[in-house]
Amino acid sequence: MTTHLTRPLYTAKATATGGREGHAVSDDGILDVDLQPPKEMGGPGGATNPEQLFAAGFAACFQSALGVVGRRGGVDTSASTVEADVSIGPIPGGAYGLAVAIRVTIPGVDEATARSLTEAAHQVCPYSNATRGNIDVTLEVG
Repeated sequence: MTTHLTRPLYTAKATATGGREGHAVSDDGILDVDLQPPKEMGGPGGATNPEQLFAAGFAACFQSALGVVGRRGGVDTSASTVEADVSIGPIPGGAYGLAVAIRVTIPGVDEATARSLTEAAHQVCPYSNATRGNIDVTLEVG
């Protein structure tokens, strides 16, 4: 199912050159990073990579969604942390795919409430909505 925006609020723009062994810059110049494959993929490491950028974006977006659903439910999630692990590997047909593990910790909130908020955030988060049905995304509550 394709999600259609009713009204774009913001459009991020970035340009990459050189692929995984190159450079990426946003149109405003705030993001300006060298890219290198990690050692685990046969690269030199020493610079960021697309999976780290995706993990950071997913974690930040998910935590914002957690704040939204927390406010709706009257639960303070301001001390929460969200970790995102993005894995890359081969998939059938000779291509590559991603998998994501999201770990949520909400201090001072019981596990059932934390799990409920995490699942609700997964329905609100744009990254979750973009990946739903396309890749494995697992949720963990700590």
